[in-house]
Amino acid sequence: MKLAIPVWEDKVSPVLDTASRLLVVEVKEDGEVSRFEIFLDERDLSRRCLRIQGLGIDTLICGAVTRHFSEMLKASGIDIIPGISGRPDEVLNACFEGKLAHTKYLMPGLSREVLQESIRKIDFSRFGEFRSK
Repeated sequence: MKLAIPVWEDKVSPVLDTASRLLVVEVKEDGEVSRFEIFLDERDLSRRCLRIQGLGIDTLICGAVTRHFSEMLKASGIDIIPGISGRPDEVLNACFEGKLAHTKYLMPGLSREVLQESIRKIDFSRFGEFRSK
């Protein structure tokens, strides 16, 4: 499974549509396999979507995202968990511990129920405890 998080400074980027960096983490049952960061310089959302899809991303964890871009990503087979804030490593750990719906990761204005709806269809527990390399 490949997860991606848009990054700004040392936090989840507040807006996916304009994020310039993307952290990509490949995870298997025994934990993290690889991690790398790419620059997203595509301004056109269609091209940006194709670039993310080409990386083989299964799930994208992000802050705000426009409905248009979100629908494009979902149509290309990428699950999206929007409304997340925090440091990327902490967010990843929360995913694998089943604690991503904790209020400390919610962007202002997002309800916990809306976040839980996005998370519900993704089974992070099958990857065991997250281990950073």
